Amino acid sequence: MSGLKIGVDEAGRGPVIGPLVVCALCIPEADESVLREFGARDSKQLSPAKRRGISEKILSEADASGWGVGIVVCEAERIDSNSQYSDLNRLEIELFAEAIEAAAESGSRGTVMADACDVNEERFTNRLVSRLGSDWSEWKVFSRHGMDSQNVVAGAASILAKVRRDNAISVTEAQLGITIGSGYPSDPLTREAVKELVSGELPHECLRWSWSTVSDAWREVHGGPVPIRAAGGPTALQSSLDEW
Repeated sequence: MSGLKIGVDEAGRGPVIGPLVVCALCIPEADESVLREFGARDSKQLSPAKRRGISEKILSEADASGWGVGIVVCEAERIDSNSQYSDLNRLEIELFAEAIEAAAESGSRGTVMADACDVNEERFTNRLVSRLGSDWSEWKVFSRHGMDSQNVVAGAASILAKVRRDNAISVTEAQLGITIGSGYPSDPLTREAVKELVSGELPHECLRWSWSTVSDAWREVHGGPVPIRAAGGPTALQSSLDEW
């Protein structure tokens, strides 16, 4: 089937709390007008209530029209594990590819429009093409900074990703009984939440232990380096130089 468009974007790259969410939305090119009617655009241009309303419309239409939706929720544990051998840019390549593969069949053909998470758009594109491999050779892949504000399908994907992350944060807040704020280190509410969440024997699982904000807070409370978290394996406690 020709004329397919896939928009891909993420939510939660920078926060110190909660998951990084990537969404890929695959629709026939002719259905772009439907997204415009819904008011789909860069999620940052919309209020939380507006995002939720548009998200519901997109998901409902996806069910009715057979649109492909691939959402990958990358929890803090995976981010921390990745930080031991790679960087966030390469992790996002993997997450973008996983979302794309969940949204569409490689045997079809069309255009992928991804919001570039790397400062170098060409490098991000080349890495994404390489990760998708030869099965996706019939697809044209474009990556640009601000793609979510330039293309309505990428904008719609940004809405789905942002709403999914917001929902995850709301659940975490309800479970913890505290206010997390935006999740960004610059947010005073978030910084206060981090201090509380590092007060136990280990940092809370919702935190990105490899972020400097968590490391600094842990050292302030415990007087030593933050533990290292490996996915599916034991948690290693780093030794302080004072112990040697």
